Amino acid sequence: MPKFSPLRLGVNIDHIATVRNARGGRHPDPVRAALAAIEAGADGITAHLREDRRHIRDNDMERLKAEISTPLNFEMAATPDMVRIALGVKPHAVCLVPERREELTTEGGLDVVGQRDSLAPAIARFNDAGVRVSLFIAADPAQIEMAARLKAPAIELHTGAWCDAITDDEPARASEEWRRIVAGAALAQSAGLEVHAGHGLDYATAETIAALPQIVELNIGFYMIGEALFVGLGETVKAMRAAMDRGRARVIAA
Repeated sequence: MPKFSPLRLGVNIDHIATVRNARGGRHPDPVRAALAAIEAGADGITAHLREDRRHIRDNDMERLKAEISTPLNFEMAATPDMVRIALGVKPHAVCLVPERREELTTEGGLDVVGQRDSLAPAIARFNDAGVRVSLFIAADPAQIEMAARLKAPAIELHTGAWCDAITDDEPARASEEWRRIVAGAALAQSAGLEVHAGHGLDYATAETIAALPQIVELNIGFYMIGEALFVGLGETVKAMRAAMDRGRARVIAA
């Protein structure tokens, strides 16, 4: 029977900073939240430094790198300024994402095919610096194949459309999106890519996707921060870890 490692859980702390920035000052501190998540079982911390600094700020990234003991995943647009900042921080990993100033959250996957000429030098610089690169993309064969051609070590499959279809009670659309994720994860693994997933995941969808053997990491933020308002961040991390473990157990038992 093949052996599958437990899924890694990356906790995105952006919206701790969103609350802090609503009033200014230093409270609540996203670094404190990161440390609490790690204590409760998070395998890593994710934070997105946006161009407009609407939540995470430059100093947050520097403090996270200095103060947490687990890998830091630096989400960013592949702009020259962000590449410079990330290379200065030198996190464990960067996740290159699309970014539009007017969007509320990341709305879709990165167009790796259309932006390959601008992405290639950024990916090469991070690879040379020993920073793991993942590309946040839809489960589209052309995007996955281009990610492999650009020598990105990993991709993160955008699960938002699938999660939205479930939330909107559209089972046909949810089934179609799920089929795309399943096929995309298999294709990515066959292309030699490490496969992560994230966006819109809650306890139920995290448990479901954890049963895909190709997935090795989930990055989850907004849902967990919302749940933490009611039960605390530590309990939320433990509950998410338990949901992921239940899903992974189905792979191991199969």
